[in-house]
Amino acid sequence: MTQASIITIGDELLIGQVIDTNSAWMAQELNKAGIRVVRRVAVGDVWDEIWTALDEEQKYADIILITGGLGPTADDITKPLLCKYFGGTLIVDESAKQNVLDIFTKLNRPIIDRNLKQAEVPDVCTVLQNKRGTAPGMLFNKDGKVFVSLPGVPHEMKGLMTDDVIPALVKQFKFPAIIHNTILTAGVGESFLAELIKDFEEALPAHIKLAYLPNFGMVRLRLTATGFNAAETEKEISRLFEQLKSLVADYLVTDKDEPMENVVGKLLLATGKTMCTAESCTGGYIAHLITSIVGSSKFYNGSVVSYSYEAKEDLLQVDKNILQTKGAVSEEVVLQMARGALMHLKSDYVIAVSGIMGPDGGTTDKPAGTVWIAVGNKENLQAQKLYFRFDRARNIQLTATNALNLLRKFILAQS
Repeated sequence: MTQASIITIGDELLIGQVIDTNSAWMAQELNKAGIRVVRRVAVGDVWDEIWTALDEEQKYADIILITGGLGPTADDITKPLLCKYFGGTLIVDESAKQNVLDIFTKLNRPIIDRNLKQAEVPDVCTVLQNKRGTAPGMLFNKDGKVFVSLPGVPHEMKGLMTDDVIPALVKQFKFPAIIHNTILTAGVGESFLAELIKDFEEALPAHIKLAYLPNFGMVRLRLTATGFNAAETEKEISRLFEQLKSLVADYLVTDKDEPMENVVGKLLLATGKTMCTAESCTGGYIAHLITSIVGSSKFYNGSVVSYSYEAKEDLLQVDKNILQTKGAVSEEVVLQMARGALMHLKSDYVIAVSGIMGPDGGTTDKPAGTVWIAVGNKENLQAQKLYFRFDRARNIQLTATNALNLLRKFILAQS
């Protein structure tokens, strides 16, 4: 089977200054085309390390994709290295040069020799014109292997991958269909799920794999099938997917690979209802998740982020005496926050959260990680106390995901 490897280049990736999102996106797109990624490697801006990575990765893959190191500065050494590696000579590609000139003219910026050097490419490569930037992509063939060098700027890399690289690879190689079906579950741990579907998993044929993907209180189950007959492969995995769904029906959130906020958004759209949020400990993170959905204005009215006691009193009409006697992290307060948000934001449903995200701020009876969540509508509000044991960032994410799931269950119960 034809396989691919991804090499990302840059010291900034190795020291954590920049997060490598390129290879994750590339792997997803390659997978859709039936191209299996078997390795991902990051190396610094060091000549010997890049050279060694090129030698090494062709042992495992037929397609080697490289990102980074194509800029105009001295630390960008990928292009001269590739020129030497494939035994070429740097020449000026006239189309790439015109592209550089057009970009700088459009931006009304002066151009210097360093910018024009972006148009230099090895004479042994196929030039991939970059419609989104100045550094062209380069495709090399060597001993039946394909090497593709792309800019590290995500926007530019994505354009070249979509328009040029994947179509070229699909034309040159024959790839099998790779089909993924994913379930999102909630309210059950990974170990319990594994025990629940143990017989199903053991009976799977060799070309169909089951993966467990736990994250923030949820577990995704992904079935992956590979086959050269796409229709037959689709039919087989669909049958097994229905079996899996029936086995985990009590914990099933959605049978699509989508986040919890999308599930809630679809429910609201389907029922023609709206929601709002009143957030303390999450600082607007739930609002951020909801508003990241295209078209969320159709079902989301807004949020009140009331971090202090005074904000809770003034913006949500939480009783001062309740705050002083029960504390902000309490059932009474979170219910009053929910009522205040429903009144001011005129919504059908609400989520309200108040908690201690840590690492400090906890007490003996309310340790860090304690959170109260309220969901409901004007007729019925429900509150639940949860405890999370992780760092601040993860506790916030867990609070948001669990709050959205509680609202999901409330809406379904109403339906």
